[in-house]
Amino acid sequence: MCGIIGYVGDRSAAEILISGLSHLEYRGYDSSGVALMNDKEVNIYKAPGKLINLIEILKTKQNICAKSKIGIGHIRWATHGLPTTQNAHPHTCNCKNLTLVHNGIIENYQELKKELEQLGARFSSQTDTEVAAHLIAYEYGKTKNLLKAMLNATKKIKGAFAFCAIHKNEPDKIVVAKRNAPLIIGIGQEENFIASDIPAIIEYTKKAIYLSDYQVGVIKKDSIEIYNDNGTLVPNKIEYLPFEAVAISKMGYKHFMLKEIHEQGDVVRNILAGKLLSPEKNVVLDEFKLTKKEINNIKRIQIIACGTSYHAGLVGKYILEKFAKIPVDVEASSEYIYRDTIADKNTLAIGISQSGETADTITAIKQIKEQESHVAIITNRVDSTLARLSDSLLPVNAGIEVSVAATKSYIAQLISLYLLTIYLFEQKGLEQYKEEIRTLKQELMELPSKIEAIVENTTNIQEIAKKYSCYKDFIFIARGINYPNALEGALKLKEISYINATGYSAGELKHGPIAMLDNNMPVLALLNTGVVYDKVLSNCEEAKARQAKLIAVTNYIEPKDVPLFDDIINVPLGSETIGPAINIVVLQLLAYYIAEYLGKDVDQPRNLAKSVTVE
Repeated sequence: MCGIIGYVGDRSAAEILISGLSHLEYRGYDSSGVALMNDKEVNIYKAPGKLINLIEILKTKQNICAKSKIGIGHIRWATHGLPTTQNAHPHTCNCKNLTLVHNGIIENYQELKKELEQLGARFSSQTDTEVAAHLIAYEYGKTKNLLKAMLNATKKIKGAFAFCAIHKNEPDKIVVAKRNAPLIIGIGQEENFIASDIPAIIEYTKKAIYLSDYQVGVIKKDSIEIYNDNGTLVPNKIEYLPFEAVAISKMGYKHFMLKEIHEQGDVVRNILAGKLLSPEKNVVLDEFKLTKKEINNIKRIQIIACGTSYHAGLVGKYILEKFAKIPVDVEASSEYIYRDTIADKNTLAIGISQSGETADTITAIKQIKEQESHVAIITNRVDSTLARLSDSLLPVNAGIEVSVAATKSYIAQLISLYLLTIYLFEQKGLEQYKEEIRTLKQELMELPSKIEAIVENTTNIQEIAKKYSCYKDFIFIARGINYPNALEGALKLKEISYINATGYSAGELKHGPIAMLDNNMPVLALLNTGVVYDKVLSNCEEAKARQAKLIAVTNYIEPKDVPLFDDIINVPLGSETIGPAINIVVLQLLAYYIAEYLGKDVDQPRNLAKSVTVE
């Protein structure tokens, strides 16, 4: 989940690297480092903590930084070893000739380390990455060629990796390699770039080469050569990057998270454009590649995802089973990959991932593809590994999401699932709920204005956030289709405020969690009109009887029930089905303002990374 940046050209490498790392901080921010090449001399600078610590060090090395025109950089999310200077990347070998940065996990590093120690390697860190540095250096000693050394070394490594390496004896190039970890090569004029993700290089170039698994690249300022694992040169496939530099600007907002919450109305409009034209017309979903006959043959749907995407999948289960009349299983990718995969050609697999690089989800999708199931991928990144694995690609068009806590990508995933559900309903020619489907389409078209009504009037939410920011624990409850939002609301709060928040099905409250309730435990209830309204209200009364502080997020409440609640947040009226897409905006804002009042680092919460590219 670390971030990699590389540069070779005529500009200051240090400036390019620091700029790139600043746009990759969502991938990790435990420590950072750069290696700068100067006439066969490599200067390495590293610092624990946030990137600003490295920047302060480089300010004292301005002469070296100005001269260097080639370098590699890294920002870390720790997997092996504490976030210390010693464990920070770049890593090098005993002779200090080779320098390496790495994203991923080397699964057989302990075996390799023993072999290398027997050959005389001396290790100075706790990382798995240092093993790769010694191994590539050892292979270089046999071949005297960095490309061949990388090819030979990667054949011995098990796991996931994106490598960038430089060598004192070949000072005009960077050699890269990739397997199950993202890496792109940005193409400039007499300069080239390497990065884990587009934000690091989008201000410099719009052209890129996406390195494929088992490929190795040799990058010079005026050439790019890509080789397969047999050392055969392969043609460069140049693609155009789908984003603009403005996407990584805060645009005047205090945090990216707040900006991205405010963007959600436009995100919904973008997804619906060209797909939902009116409530009377069928949804157009050309990206979904199954025929009507094949759709009618679907006997089962499996949704595979992690974290926030998993919660979106749970909402998908409710609507797909109700309207499309197909049984749906939703499973965390990390659990799915370690049990027997039961699927067949009549199974529709839906993988959901904001980044499209989620390691567990990639592994799970590869497993289910082996069973001949049709794979639909819902992702924000059409340039990702999961996108390339898809049979049907359903892009969510949310734009770059910089804040680690997912907001606009979640609502985009929800809308994609709504559209897919309506599409399956219409393709199957079902009649039950036909009027409800028409209403849902109307509500989807009205949703952007309802979201904007919430984000443009947050005074009540801010006051409630301030009131409850002093509590150490929090419970979210809901039933039915809003239950996944209780999970997601709790996740958002714990991610960015570090309050111990937990989501429950309201009906489960009495089966254990009620023991936690007293006047120090706030309970937030999602209380919307629909079949479970009275049941959730009853659960709220149970909580109040235990003196819990009670908050309602509601689109309707009987006047007689108002005194039950300590605080009420009203949301625009809507059906039970559209409720999750409306309520979540309030929960995101509540989490944001609580974290802000507590003075937390909202965009970069501790221990987290945006794109989980390791299992």
